[in-house]
Amino acid sequence: MDNIDNNKVSSSRNSRRKKFYFSEFLAEYTIKSVAFISFTVIILIFVFVFREAIPVFFQKSTTSSSEEFLQSETYGEEESSTESATELPEQKTEESHSLETSGAGGEATISNLTGDEWQPVSSEPKYGLLPLFVGSFNVTIVSIIIAAPLGILAAIFSTFFAPRKLKEVIKPVIELLAGFPSVVVGFFALVTIASFSQQLFGYTYRLNAFVGGVALSLAVIPIIYTVTEDALSAIPKYFTEASYALGATKWQTAFKVVVPAATPGIFAALLLGVGRAFGETMIVLMATGNAAQMTFNIFDPVRTMSATIGAEMAEVVFGDVHYGVLFLIGALLFVFTFTLNAIAEFYVRNKLMKKFGGE
Repeated sequence: MDNIDNNKVSSSRNSRRKKFYFSEFLAEYTIKSVAFISFTVIILIFVFVFREAIPVFFQKSTTSSSEEFLQSETYGEEESSTESATELPEQKTEESHSLETSGAGGEATISNLTGDEWQPVSSEPKYGLLPLFVGSFNVTIVSIIIAAPLGILAAIFSTFFAPRKLKEVIKPVIELLAGFPSVVVGFFALVTIASFSQQLFGYTYRLNAFVGGVALSLAVIPIIYTVTEDALSAIPKYFTEASYALGATKWQTAFKVVVPAATPGIFAALLLGVGRAFGETMIVLMATGNAAQMTFNIFDPVRTMSATIGAEMAEVVFGDVHYGVLFLIGALLFVFTFTLNAIAEFYVRNKLMKKFGGE
């Protein structure tokens, strides 16, 4: 009887082990499958965007007939109509020549893309990307200048100085801000922030890069706060205990011991914030004024690269040069944000995790 009972116990233990190993096996391969699918989707998006963007360097611009540009309505005298009819052939030849030279080949397209004017809808289209890049740069810099100090200091406060009850309120509230729809933040900037800041600073244009940057900082602060707070929490406790044992105060421990040790994580938080700000669409579309001009004045209206895609993609001709240029802008945004995210991830893993994880 004892042998039978022992066999039953051992068989039940073996069955439990088999079930445990099967569940572990299933969870492991489920995670691997999800990761592989996610990576595959990213690669397919990357291939699709570049496949649509590459032909812009090899095709001619397909515009409407020159009659649509030159057709004008006349009222009253017939002489003006006859004069316009006699001048029509020369204008047609000149404009058709300009259209052909503006998008005729790879070299002309590259020189057009590096220009400082963005006028895709005109008799002579200009696809200069510099104004769009400068606009994105202005808005991103303003948002990071505002969001970085607030996010980092809020993370330091909630990690070291805030009481436990207050910390339980601060962290969910700040992270809840990340769940706000972009269109709501943009509408708030359009209605409230723009009017308030114009009255405060007295600048000319109500919507500009400064208003867009202030609104965009509301979307960047939660990212910087969350990543910074995680980096500060990842520092081993013996760092703070050793600092207290040497007689350092809480402020000295926070700013001279823990923050320098968490510098890789804080740097990664800034990179992720820059990527979030550079790729945002709806907030900048509603709050920056959408004027594609080369200016580094933050109180002037600007247009960003992402806002250009959102505003013009629905109105372009499929397969046109304008269509390809918008996809090229999307490819540049994809490469920029993907590079920043990769640098942030590998920098944290190599500099922070290996340093304190013993890897």
